[in-house]
Amino acid sequence: MLSEPPRASAPAPRRVLPVIVLAQLAGTSTWFAANAVMPELQAAFGWPPTAVGTLTSAVQLGFIAGALLFALLAVADRFPARLVFLVCALAGAGCAAMARHHAADFDALLVWRTLGGFCLAGIYPVGMKLAALWFPRGLGSALGLLIGALILGSASPHALRALSAGWPWSVVFDGVALASAAAGLLVFGLVPEPPHPRASGSGLPLRALWAAATDRRVRASILGYFGHMWELYTMWVLVPAVLATRLAGPALSWAAFVVLGAGAIGCAGGGWVAARIGSARVAGAQLATSGLCCLASPWMLDAPASVFAAWLLLWGVTVAGDSPQFSALTATNAPPALVGSVLTLANSIGFAISIVSIQLFVAAAARWPLAAVLPALAIGPVLGLFALRPLLTRGAGPR
Repeated sequence: MLSEPPRASAPAPRRVLPVIVLAQLAGTSTWFAANAVMPELQAAFGWPPTAVGTLTSAVQLGFIAGALLFALLAVADRFPARLVFLVCALAGAGCAAMARHHAADFDALLVWRTLGGFCLAGIYPVGMKLAALWFPRGLGSALGLLIGALILGSASPHALRALSAGWPWSVVFDGVALASAAAGLLVFGLVPEPPHPRASGSGLPLRALWAAATDRRVRASILGYFGHMWELYTMWVLVPAVLATRLAGPALSWAAFVVLGAGAIGCAGGGWVAARIGSARVAGAQLATSGLCCLASPWMLDAPASVFAAWLLLWGVTVAGDSPQFSALTATNAPPALVGSVLTLANSIGFAISIVSIQLFVAAAARWPLAAVLPALAIGPVLGLFALRPLLTRGAGPR
């Protein structure tokens, strides 16, 4: 087993976790801004149905590029996390504003959405790093709240679109830009820099990769996370199409927010349960449940309204609820000085997997019925559960 997780030398001030959670929610609100207004953008500019996949993949690609660059430069481990968060949140706000201004030009919008994804690499992983260093004990619970905020942040543009029904679609971009800027100021002003080991020297990404490749527990959690990422973002992209089989207008936007936002329940509730039975068991149970939801989709799409709603809510809760537990498992077992880089590298590969999945499934959904497409999402959970077996058989993982 690798070294114990990093420990802060002093207890975290009470405000730290609530501030990080709120900032994570606001800072990640830019992620699905274009998705929330995609029907209006398509109607206004004549884009094809596959445009939603292309724009979402652009954000994912930008995130990967940012994550890899941050890892190569050891940004997450060498520079003050508060400053990194502030700069990226302000830059992300600027990218959202520019995306709004250039929305009529699809190529320009792709560029600004890609740059926005790049900025998110300094928000999501850095927020996890702050939580991991301030709360090394009960990490699963802390990350449950933190990634729950990420889920709500990602879903928030759908709620903003529902609230602004009748207003121009540009309100969504303006709103998330303001939220992102506020997030950076919150973290920089109210979250102290945690004491932690500094990385030094060169070759940091190679050391992080070596740690992931040679330690059985780190490898198991990362591979399990990859299976989770095959399903997660593709499911989120396709939720509006699933809901469009029964709803339209503000009702569809509210329903999309509820389904996506339900993942926050899985994250926070999973963190509470993980403190009692361990992160590995919670991650395995939620991954298995979301996989079953994929397989059940041909029957659920034609089910009565109440059953249809219950299925989507359960899927929304579990498809995202395992994410903080995978992060907790990886952060706990990675070398203390390399936590940021191991998490960043794992994120970058996971998001690359999500791009492949999004492109495949959006294209497939444009050609075949959803009932024939959605069950294949279960490939990720099945492979993820297989990879997670060492942690399930050797113990419950970090608590």
